[in-house]
This record gives sequence, C-alpha cells and structure tokens, in this order.
Amino acid sequence: MNASISLQEINQLPAIRFEGKIVIVDTPPLNKKAIEDIKTQGGSWGFDTETRPSFKKGRTHNVSLIQFASDDVCYLFRINCLGLQADLIEILTEPKIQKIGLSLQDDMRGLHRLASFQPQGFIDLQEYVSKFGIQEKSLKKICALVLNARISKNQQISNWDAVTLSEAQQIYAATDAWVCLKIYEKLQSQEK
Repeated sequence: MNASISLQEINQLPAIRFEGKIVIVDTPPLNKKAIEDIKTQGGSWGFDTETRPSFKKGRTHNVSLIQFASDDVCYLFRINCLGLQADLIEILTEPKIQKIGLSLQDDMRGLHRLASFQPQGFIDLQEYVSKFGIQEKSLKKICALVLNARISKNQQISNWDAVTLSEAQQIYAATDAWVCLKIYEKLQSQEK
C-alpha cells in the first residue's frame, strides 16, 4: 500500500458515497429508537461530528451533528436540536461498541464543551493507518489509498445548524462516517 497520494491521482478514482438509509435524529422518540438500534447492533460503527464553521478569528460553534454509520444505516443526531442526551453519552462511553473516526481529538474537544464524559471504544484512523505505512492524515487521501475511491468534501463548510439539512449535507455527513468504517474493515481484513 502506498504511503501517500496526490490530488491528481485521487481525481482519477471513482467516486463513492453512502447508499444506505439516512435517519435524521431530531426528536426524543427518534433519539430513543436510534440509540436502541446502535446498542442492539453493537459491533463497529463509523463515527464523525460536524460543526458550523466560523469565519471570525477566535469564535467557535458547538457541535451540530454526530454521525453513526453501519453498512446499511446512518444516524444523524442533531445535537443543535436535542443537546447531547445522556443515552447518547452512554454510547460514547461504551467500550464494547467500537466507534471508528478520524482526528477524534477535535471531535472530543467539541463534545466536551457540551458534557463531561470519558470516551471509550474509539479508534482513530489517523493513528491506526500508520501501522500500514500510510502517512496521510486526511480522510479523502486515506480513503483513496485504502479503498481506491474518492469522496466529495464539497459540503464540509456548510451550515450544520440549518433548520433542515439538505440532501447533499445528509449524504456528505453519512459518507464521512461510513467511509471511516469501510477503511477500518478493509485494513482489518488485511491484518488477519
């Protein structure tokens, strides 16, 4: 496996995106149902967060969205609507449920502004891929190297606090979490 890849090489690769069911979790009943499903399925989940960008120096916004993706469903928890619920914190602190993400320090810093908890069961791909000689740190480049595919980052700087998330935002958010899971699964299969 190559250690790095150029943007020109990435642009030659086929595009991939999450094709499963996307569930927007923005009410207490939907939150309860999503949490129950994650607990029931257990195992490994792709994980990510989204935060509304700030264009003013020194100004930051709270986490707007937490994504949990399996092969067939992605839950988009609208933290800006619901807050960081106690049952979601249970998932974030459950060591038996693996959460695979990228640059998790940034995600945790944002989440710790909302609640104090001890995250468990997380695997940071930036650290994990180094075992395979991969030097890249961005999800786009790691995806290209491991999955031989490219993901779109066009929605990265969009308003995650919007009243309604656009379809493009939903797909982007789901894809980011799902790709983390797929990268991990592919590397796990090579490790065995």
